[in-house]
Amino acid sequence: MSAVVLHLDNVTRVHGEGPTEVHALRGVSFRACAGELVAVMGPSGSGKSTLLTIAGGLDEPTSGTVSVEGAVLGSLGNAGRARMRRTSIGYVFQDFNLIPALTAAENVALPRELDGERSKAARLLALAALEEVGIVDLADRFPDEMSGGQQQRVAIARAIVGERRLILADEPTGALDTDTGEEILRLLRNRCDAGAAGVLVTHEARHAAWADRVVFLRDGLIVDESGADVADELLEVTP
Repeated sequence: MSAVVLHLDNVTRVHGEGPTEVHALRGVSFRACAGELVAVMGPSGSGKSTLLTIAGGLDEPTSGTVSVEGAVLGSLGNAGRARMRRTSIGYVFQDFNLIPALTAAENVALPRELDGERSKAARLLALAALEEVGIVDLADRFPDEMSGGQQQRVAIARAIVGERRLILADEPTGALDTDTGEEILRLLRNRCDAGAAGVLVTHEARHAAWADRVVFLRDGLIVDESGADVADELLEVTP
């Protein structure tokens, strides 16, 4: 049995209060293990992105606990969670989220430098990550000098630099053409095959097919954990 890397235990997230109260997650329990890529699907507003931001320590649950490699994120404080994001948790955003004034290598090295790594050592780690995603030759280019697919590869390199154990990807192919999107999914799949745990939020059944397991959310609840072949039925919004 592979080690559990991510564990959400009875997690609830409520936004607002009174008449404007919205339950984004309702008692969700969820695990992702080393070597496993889990796809999270569901209609718009089902809680997919909320699950991912809470898993990555970017948001806090209203109740319940979130653990990454046994560390309870809620007990770490803001500084501790930020350190986890620099060292253990990689986050891939749909809109790349790169810093325009930094080169590809500098964007990838930034989490390591913020964690106290010397610049030269951080650059070597960044170059290794860029090599892994196939664009080390673009290390000294700025984001506006790269295509969308190349920028997303930089974003993935930043998410995996330093041997991250948990990779979270929120619709990482949404801004890309079909072929480039498939390449990005292959990179995520390869990283999980190498031992990381991955969670992929997607609305595409063909993308979910890259995963070992598919979790379906609706109205903040996990309603099924099945194969991607039943995606169309489960994604239908009940009147």
